[in-house]
Amino acid sequence: MHVVSTRPQGELSLQTIAMPGDANANGDIFGGWVVSQMDLSAGVCARKRARGRVATVAIDGMVFHKPMKVGDIIGCYTRILHAGRTSLRIEVEVWRTDEFANEQEMLTAGLFTFVAIDDHGKKRPLPALA
Repeated sequence: MHVVSTRPQGELSLQTIAMPGDANANGDIFGGWVVSQMDLSAGVCARKRARGRVATVAIDGMVFHKPMKVGDIIGCYTRILHAGRTSLRIEVEVWRTDEFANEQEMLTAGLFTFVAIDDHGKKRPLPALA
């Protein structure tokens, strides 16, 4: 699966801050909220490559390395690991940023598979790379 690196791999696709409404009573951020941010960021990456609509078809190999707390600034970094005829396999890493210390720490990573779809929701081929 994924080896924890010392710096983010891929492109920053989404950055946000974890808010109190995203946490449990202990101040830990819900895993589902984190997954939704990862899905959004992978979707941004997939849309760019597919030049149009995409749909998530699988989430594989999620690993939470460290907890996320209220107030954490997180960045979701994406990179395409494989592009097939209609689908994309995208790695997403989530990193916490301490803007005052200028440090980053990986919190979680996962693999997402997207398929390019047309206006009717049917699979379509990915466009050729420019």
